[in-house]
Parts: sequence; structure tokens; C-alpha cells
Amino acid sequence: MEHLNPHAPERYAAFVAAAGDAVLGLDFDGTLAPIVDDPTLARIHPDAAAAVLAVAGRLRAVAVVTGRPVAQALQLGALEELADALAEQGRELFVLGQYGNERWRSTRRSVVSPPTPPGVNAYSAALPDALRAAGAESAYVEDKGLAVAVHTRRLPDATAAYARLLPVLTELAAAHGLTVEPGRQVIEVRGGETHKGEAVHLIAAELGAQGFCFIGDDLGDVEAFRAVAALRDAGAAGLLVCSGSEEQPALRELADVLVPGPDGVVAFLHQLAADLGAPAH
Repeated sequence: MEHLNPHAPERYAAFVAAAGDAVLGLDFDGTLAPIVDDPTLARIHPDAAAAVLAVAGRLRAVAVVTGRPVAQALQLGALEELADALAEQGRELFVLGQYGNERWRSTRRSVVSPPTPPGVNAYSAALPDALRAAGAESAYVEDKGLAVAVHTRRLPDATAAYARLLPVLTELAAAHGLTVEPGRQVIEVRGGETHKGEAVHLIAAELGAQGFCFIGDDLGDVEAFRAVAALRDAGAAGLLVCSGSEEQPALRELADVLVPGPDGVVAFLHQLAADLGAPAH
């Protein structure tokens, strides 16, 4: 891992010291799972579950905070099996999907989800014409229920298509009162102002957490990073880890530590586990 600022070593040490009352937060795509052309084929890194388990015994809880629907993250990440293993350590797993709009926890095993926001259905109906007008009618459209994501990764010139689509979809979203969430070759449109930062604050408050480490890779994680920084300013031990990529460098300015993608996340978690010592049962 690479330290990105002079405070990184002390922030890492503070998180290690507060681990018993701390939460590990993780994004899914680009953090726990490698980015793939077809988002329906994403799978958790083969060594990620073991890495999470290696560190979880010394923590208060683990939370996966993702833009994906909870049900999809549970399936693609085999997260219910991870929850079972965490339960054996006396630890809980939270999964907050669609930027915190959906919630699942391992002690209840049911998804709490709001109704589809106003405007999403009308936006979806208008989307095919907007894609054709931008010359991107072959873009992959992902219906998330509470949101709609347009992926350009599989188009011949993904970057150019993304640049054409972003202003078009931003205008269309605004016309329907929706929020735009840009990402790595994906433009997601959703209702409401809920974001990953609110999810971080919710979990921290519910557990009375005295520490929070969040690991993310994309623009959707910026609010989570800011929330952890706010907790740190309030006296908690906060550590921010960027799962780096050439596609999206934005988080590096906010992060304490940089690791090279999901492989680096796994290595970081094993190093953290070693520094924390033997798991507490």
C-alpha cells in the first residue's frame, strides 16, 4: 500500500487502536469485485471473503455499501455465505444498496427498500430516444428498480460515448427531478438525495462506532469518504483507502492509502489483519 499524505501512518495506527469499536466499509465493484464489461457477470474477488474474515474478528462490524441493488450484491458477492462465516465470529454484516436506499443486515436477512422514486419510470421511457440521439443506442441499460444505469464500457469508443451521453442524460434526469451519479464508464440516474455518506453516518451512529475505514474506487464513494473524514474531525479514528485505477483518480485526493485495485484491497486487508493480531472470538 502507498501512503498518500503525511497523516496516513498515524491514521492507520489510530484505526488499528480503535478496531474493537470500528467498522470496515467496502464498496463492491472495483473494490471487492473487479470491474467487468458486463455488470451482471461481476463476481467478488476469489480471495476477498477470506481477507474480510481475517480482519473481521477484531472489528465491530463489516458493511458493504454499493450502488447495486442489495439482492444483486448478495448474489454476485456470495455475501450471505460471508455473513454466515462472520456470525461464527460474532460479527455482523450490513449491506446497503443503491447508495443506501436499500438495507439488509445479517441478523434479519430481509431487504428494506423504499418505493420506486417518482420520475424513474418516465425517464426510462424517454431513455431509448435519448440514446439514439447521442449515437449510443447499443449502450447497455441496467434497470435497478430505484435507478437506471447506462453502461458505455462495451461500446466501440466507450470514453467518447460517455462524454456524449453525460450532458444528454443529465438534462433528461433534471427534467424528471432525478439525480445523476457518474461512474467508471457508467452513468446512473436515481431519485432522491441519499448517498453513501448517509449510509456511513447511519451505521456509525447505530453501532456507536469509534472508528471507520472505508475502501472505495469511484465517484460514488466520494460522499462516503467525506463522511468518514467528518467522523474523524469529530474524534473518531477514520481511515480512507482508494482502490486505484487509471480510469478514475478522483478519490486519491481524499484518500490516506492507495492500493492497486481489488488485488490490492485483499493484500491490504491481510496486512491489517496481521497488524491487528489474532482474531477475537
